[in-house]
Amino acid sequence: MLRRGSELVKGDREVLLDLDYVGEAPTTDSYGSLQNGCFIPPRYFSATAAADDVDNDNPIHLNWNTKINEPVPQPGNYFRDGRTKIDFVLVWEVRSRRKRRGKGKSEVPTEEEEVVPIEEKSRSERRKAQLAQWREKFVQNLESAGLLMEKEETASEKRTIHFLKLSAPWDVMVGCAEELCLRAPLQAQPHLDLNTSAQVLSRLCIPNVMRESVPNRPLDYYTCAFRKSKMSRFLGCDDHENYFTNTQRHRVVYEILSRTVYGKKKRAEVGVDRLINEGAYTAAFPLHEGHFELPRDEISPDKLNQRQVLYHYWARWCKWYKYQPLDHIREYFGEKIALYFAWLGFYTAWLLPAAVVGTLVFVSGVMSMGTNTPAQEICTSGASYLMCPLCNTCKAWNMSEICTMAKLGYLFDHPGTVLFSVFMSFWAVTFLEYWKRKVSTLAHHWDCMDFHEEEERPRPEFAAMAPTMEENPVTGIKEPYFPEKTRLSRMFTGSMVIIMMLSVVMIFLVTVVMCRGIISVMMFHTGSPVLRTEAGTIANISSSIVNLGLILLMGRVYTALAEQLTKWEMHRTQTQYDNAFIFKVFIFQFVNFYSSPFYVAFFKGRFVGYPTNYGTLFGMRNEDCGPGGCLIELAEQLFIIMVGKQLINNIQEFIIPKIKAWRQKRTLAKVLGSKKSRKRQRWEEDYQLVECEGLFEEYLEMVLQFGFITIFVAAFPLAPLFALLNNWVEIRLDSHKFVCEYRRPVAERAQNIGVWFNILEALSHLSVIANAFLIAFTSEFLPRLLYQYKFDNDLNGYVNFSLSYAPLNYTKYSMCRYKAYRDNNGNYTLFYWELLAVRLGFIIAFEHMVFFVLRAIDWIVPDVPESLELKMKRERYLAKQALAENQEALLQATRPLET
Repeated sequence: MLRRGSELVKGDREVLLDLDYVGEAPTTDSYGSLQNGCFIPPRYFSATAAADDVDNDNPIHLNWNTKINEPVPQPGNYFRDGRTKIDFVLVWEVRSRRKRRGKGKSEVPTEEEEVVPIEEKSRSERRKAQLAQWREKFVQNLESAGLLMEKEETASEKRTIHFLKLSAPWDVMVGCAEELCLRAPLQAQPHLDLNTSAQVLSRLCIPNVMRESVPNRPLDYYTCAFRKSKMSRFLGCDDHENYFTNTQRHRVVYEILSRTVYGKKKRAEVGVDRLINEGAYTAAFPLHEGHFELPRDEISPDKLNQRQVLYHYWARWCKWYKYQPLDHIREYFGEKIALYFAWLGFYTAWLLPAAVVGTLVFVSGVMSMGTNTPAQEICTSGASYLMCPLCNTCKAWNMSEICTMAKLGYLFDHPGTVLFSVFMSFWAVTFLEYWKRKVSTLAHHWDCMDFHEEEERPRPEFAAMAPTMEENPVTGIKEPYFPEKTRLSRMFTGSMVIIMMLSVVMIFLVTVVMCRGIISVMMFHTGSPVLRTEAGTIANISSSIVNLGLILLMGRVYTALAEQLTKWEMHRTQTQYDNAFIFKVFIFQFVNFYSSPFYVAFFKGRFVGYPTNYGTLFGMRNEDCGPGGCLIELAEQLFIIMVGKQLINNIQEFIIPKIKAWRQKRTLAKVLGSKKSRKRQRWEEDYQLVECEGLFEEYLEMVLQFGFITIFVAAFPLAPLFALLNNWVEIRLDSHKFVCEYRRPVAERAQNIGVWFNILEALSHLSVIANAFLIAFTSEFLPRLLYQYKFDNDLNGYVNFSLSYAPLNYTKYSMCRYKAYRDNNGNYTLFYWELLAVRLGFIIAFEHMVFFVLRAIDWIVPDVPESLELKMKRERYLAKQALAENQEALLQATRPLET
């Protein structure tokens, strides 16, 4: 039986809004009880209070579902009425109060309660009351905004988890759709085949094993900006239930949640994000479309939900060679995440030719090792070339001892590797040019070609910490303000911290260099011929492993530090914050990961000196390149750092989400696990998933990999192959995380991959310069080429020519040799200066040639394909027709002009 208004206000309102209420559990016969899931909007409170004076024969009729008349819910995420869609869920947790109840017995506090100071308890109570008040005000304002609500809770002895389900009715969706400039369908069009490889294979009549028919592919339309007044001209406008997609509904509700006030507006107490930061809510997320596992009973693929389609046709490991269903990804996760996977798939596809060419170059080096004349001369030299000691306490050694390393060094330093570095320079710039075409096609296909970020609201952290309020010159609304002068001073201080951290990286690099020297000396002093011969290789590999550990450790430390620095700098919008954070972390990680390879490639062996005049660092002789040259050492470092980092990252991406999910489920099992007899609801299942961590770490990993395979590819032609293998695994790991292990993120719109493209462009240009210097100064290609031109085309006598005799005043080993182009007095020979001129000329010619071809490709290959331009013109024409206020009036107005 329905309770009267005053009783309803006293009972249900307290249960709903006073979150610490622990009274007697209401029965299922009472209206508004948490068991039946109903929610009383605040506007009903005044009506029910006024009902006290109304006769009992005229009760207030409210929407109340009893067990007898409860409708059968439709499959999917719906309210209990089975018709209202759940667009968003707000979650908060409340610790239950323990009360001792007995007949005639008063409550006696336990010893633990007596120990807690009264002041601390009052502070905690005030905080709880403040959060409850904010939630109440927030919920009232959401109801005023037109959102429909329904509440559920799951309770245990110690804790209660509250779920508030939100839904946007048709009128709210229509109003916000126009405000947010959502796109409305005008005319259907056939699906485009956006895979270039599919088009090529189709023209060649070759079966395409990568193509797969994925069910329920979203339709493609010509679209225009949504207008409520032109609703009748849009396709499907009569179907209010399915006109807006689920991601559009999520975006609209999140927009309302982000701008709804919960406290004082002048203090910027606005938005669900800040409420989560304050602790009023523990989570806010849209729901997944059911389970991702396929049903046990065989059903038609068309009846699978969107999540099951993505799991079955994309996230499984057996789909590694199939095209990604990008339209389905965009439909489920939004454009921002879809563009990441589109870029990752495009990048991986372009790695395939680079990996094939790199593997062929490496194989050709293996096959031509026997024709390497300098290596043959070293192996057959015997005791002909007595080399000067490599350290002050070492002994002289014969060059024939490094026969094996000389042969292996040819694998990474032969004419094929030089041609491959030229190929990769062109590959990098061409890849980015064609990605611009690809992303423009996708942006138009996904209706975000003309998307621009709306005037962004201040970040919740900025709003909470800003000292003053000032008027926004764009919107005219007073917003939190932080003085620009103070921000600049903080950014300057932050840059000093960055420089200090980069100095720490340099200190670690020097430490690794000295560690490598100490290990080499220890290997020489063992007396073992094997250890003495392989001393440089052992020292390089062991120091590279140590360096990898330091790199990963420093990366973790600095990422946390950069996050705190960026927060301290008080950037107003999320875009400004993200760009500042990305810049800080990338600059540090660039130096962190690339400093050691840069040292080996461009500085090691350059400042060694010569007998009687060796260069030193902290009393130790400067490092010289190993027996096989610096390129083989660079290849060893790249293999350990690049491949080691990839393996560790993949293991982390596979294990860490599972550990987080296990901890989350274990924490919630005490509450949710107490009701094993009933089937868990979708919101309970999703609450146990891990919160989506965004795409920053994913982009950073791929961008650093792009630098490895372009900047130092001359020394490691197998780098694209290892990158390709890693990316195949990366796509599967990332897709599985988003589909199975993460809560569903709010769909975000995006036009491209943002600032990451600018970083990729900078890396591609840097790779051209780095490869030019690598070939000119580190590789033996130009010295051999000049020797062939001047002396012998078959390189006979090249080893003897490239070795100099120790100066006459070097009495320890008077006739020992060292690698340099110097005379007996230690001065550079004429050949050295001729070689230097050739090297500088090669750098200038190489850079100008590559950048000229880059500009030619940029001019020849338009950013927007011609077919896309035609579609855009067609769409603009249809939009003009659909949005014309009065087409007949326009025609009549133009007729007099024609006559």
